[in-house]
Amino acid sequence: MNTLQALVVVTSTLACGICPAQTCHYDDWRWNVHEKRAVQNMSISKDYALLADYERDAQSGCSVCQEDQQVIHIQGLPEFSVCKKYAAKAQETLTRLINSGAYIKSVTGYRVGRTRGEVDAQGNRTDFSNHSFGVALDINAEHNGLYIHCIEFGPQCQLSRGGPWRPGVDPYSLESNGAIVLMMKAAGFKWGGEIAGRQKDFMHFSLTGY
Repeated sequence: MNTLQALVVVTSTLACGICPAQTCHYDDWRWNVHEKRAVQNMSISKDYALLADYERDAQSGCSVCQEDQQVIHIQGLPEFSVCKKYAAKAQETLTRLINSGAYIKSVTGYRVGRTRGEVDAQGNRTDFSNHSFGVALDINAEHNGLYIHCIEFGPQCQLSRGGPWRPGVDPYSLESNGAIVLMMKAAGFKWGGEIAGRQKDFMHFSLTGY
């Protein structure tokens, strides 16, 4: 089945037309809970004045727009992006960790997608993730999976995304008392390994919640 491809362009009647500084661009998709895959891929271009409330994070003020994100370059890591409001904090914290010898080989930040919230009639999620606003980071996803049915970590937990979490065995797996988790929490990031409920997301850190 082919994924829907669409281009949505929304314009306004500004005297200057669509000025670069006033335009928002982002790629969007929805997670389908029945098909277990991303659907309805879209490229969005619209005037900032026309952003809806759901396209901005109420807590941070960051939006889904590419223009609100900043690319982070840290030696030894592939580049990634976060909301400009938090870019300095993220870069400083991760640079300190890398320089101290922490085992970090991958970081994912800004990545727009609707993976949360209510499910519509087609089985698609309707709310943007924290990554969509550039206020979340995944560290070493290949070694720190997202588990479901996991109130407490044990054999009943099922790996849903990412790689197996093997603290004490795999040096790239994060630990609650390890330098990466402690330093990220000190910088204001909440760790997904401490989510209360049926999920544990060991790769995940967010400034505005899980």
